[in-house]
This record gives sequence, structure tokens and C-alpha cells, in this order.
Amino acid sequence: MDERIKKLANQVINYACRLQKGERILITYDGQSATPFAKQLIKEAYAAEGLPFVDIRDTTVSREIIMHCTEEQVKIMMESELMRMKEMDAYISIRAMEGRTEFADVPAANQAIYNRTMMPVQNQRVNNTKWAVLRYPNGYMSQQANMSREAFEDFYFDVCTVDYDKMSKAMDPLAALIEKTNHVRIVGPGTELEFSIEGMGAIKCDGKRNIPDGELYTAPVRDSMNGVISYNTNAVGGGVRHENIVFEIKNGKIVNATSSNTAVLNRVLDTDEGARYFGEFSFGLNPYILTPMGDTLFDEKICGSFHLTPGQAYAACDNGNKSAIHWDLVNIQRPEYGGGEIWFDGKLIRKDGLFVLPELEGLNPENLK
Repeated sequence: MDERIKKLANQVINYACRLQKGERILITYDGQSATPFAKQLIKEAYAAEGLPFVDIRDTTVSREIIMHCTEEQVKIMMESELMRMKEMDAYISIRAMEGRTEFADVPAANQAIYNRTMMPVQNQRVNNTKWAVLRYPNGYMSQQANMSREAFEDFYFDVCTVDYDKMSKAMDPLAALIEKTNHVRIVGPGTELEFSIEGMGAIKCDGKRNIPDGELYTAPVRDSMNGVISYNTNAVGGGVRHENIVFEIKNGKIVNATSSNTAVLNRVLDTDEGARYFGEFSFGLNPYILTPMGDTLFDEKICGSFHLTPGQAYAACDNGNKSAIHWDLVNIQRPEYGGGEIWFDGKLIRKDGLFVLPELEGLNPENLK
């Protein structure tokens, strides 16, 4: 077996999930190429004297279920999965899917029913387990990244096994600054945005949640945001790909939204009342991730980026916004993407993707590699 698989499995079980003797861990994976990694995770869980459980999924099968699902049916599914999740101390999700558009023709109403009704399971997992979510490299992902499979695998293991302990220490000054900041201003091409983060707190994502990791998030005060944001990376929502997403925001609410698929974009934002408000504001910090590949788990960590997320707020930084969606949309501010600035309480903290305050320079890529 590739020694990199063993190293990553050990990191996920013992660092990300911190599995202890007797703890129960649910390992879910989608895509047969992830099978060797799932098996190694089970071995590591047993080595830590934990109790592993496995759930094997298939996106194509899930599509058939959701295509004609009813709310009563999904509620029964939710209650069953919620009961099992409440028995778990830790959770790992591995996705090695061969495509991102399986749900493109699923009726929006059915997707909304499924997402809304299953939300208690996600909330239980996010708020009450030690969890890690990661992809696993395959041919589809290498094509998305426009890389050979071998080159993508090298990239994947580099970004996933970065020195997270070093990164975590470098995050501390930014977390402290966020904790005492009120007003945020973001400017860039097509973007002029202001909001408050007063009292929202700061959460470090340093290898204990998503893999790859490398972000630090808070949340905007729900009704404080005003202005315009133009995202410069693509995203998949409602089963289709969106380019050139632009939001006009008034008192926290997205009042106008356009993209290359404006109709579908607005159907996503009309999932529920909270979908047009924001639940997260986060800095991307992983020094090895430089370009978007159409996969949120990677793109939201892009060095020199931020993401501003319509939908559900995390309990750790709860601004009161509730929604069945949580859609991380990314803007890269490095010069080759048009640049940009982030200001805290009238002071410039990051310009063109690089932190300019001395106490934050440890987060710049040359200091994290």
C-alpha cells in the first residue's frame, strides 16, 4: 500500500478526529476508488481501540431516490440516520465521485425537500461529533484540476498532509484580531462590501475538520451586510455549474442575484428564507492550493482567497441564520485574479492576497510551507 495513504489515514483518525478508546466512528464513502483508503481508516480506528462503522454510498443511486422523493419518505430516512448519528462520537466522509452533475435534472423542489428534511442529521454531525470530510483522488478529479492523475495525486497528498500544527499556531493572531473586530470592508473588481462581525467569534480550521484544511472563519452579523460582491471562481449549485456569480445585498439579504445560470441560482437561493442571508465569512490559507478546480472542499482553502457563504451558520459562530443550504462561494484576491483588499475597523489587513500586518505575516504562503 502507498505509504501516503497510511500517513493520511493516521492523520485523519488520530489528529483530525482524535479517536479515543471505545469511541464510535462512522466512516461514509462514495466512490469505489476510495475503498483502499476506507479500509486503512478502519485499521487505524481499530489501532486506536475505537469502534468503526461503515456506510457505502453511490451518488447515482441517491439521485434515483431524490428524483421522486416525498417529504414523508425523507423524514423516515432522516429519523433513521439521525438515530445512528446520535450513537457516534466521530464521523468521516470520503467522496470519490466520478462527476458533479448527477443532480442536474433532479427537480429543484425535490432537492429542497431532501436538503431541508435531512438538515437535523447534518446539524447533529457538525455540532456533536468530531468530524472530518475529505475527497479521494481519482481520474475525474485530476481532469477537473487539469492535471495528470499522477501529478494530481502528488498535489493531493501535499495539500492534505501539510503541517497543520504549524498552521494552527500561525492562525492565532488572526483569530485574536477577528475576536475584537467590529467592521469589515472588502473591495475588489466588482466588489464593494461592508458588514459587522462584532461578537461572532473566530474558529480555526487546522486539520481537524475538513481535509485538506486551512481556513479561519467567523460569521457576519445577519442583517449588517450591504453592497455588491462579484465572485471570480465557478461553483456548482442546484446540480449545475455557475460562472460570474454577482450578489447585491441590502441589510444582510441578497436582493438581486445573477450568474451564467441565473434562474437556477435563484431557485437555490429561494430554498428557504435563510438562503438569501449569509452564515459564514472565512479566509482561505492553504499555501499549496492556488487555483480553483470546481470542488468546494479545495477551492475554499485557496491561498489569498475568502469565501462568503449564503445559508446556514455554524453553531460555533452562530449569527442566527438558519437554512437547508450552506454554499461556500469563493473570491480569490491575489493579483493574477484582479487583486483586492480586506479592511478591519478602518485598517488594511490583507492586500492582493497577502497579509500586511506584521503579526499576521506568518499566514502568508512562504511562511506556511
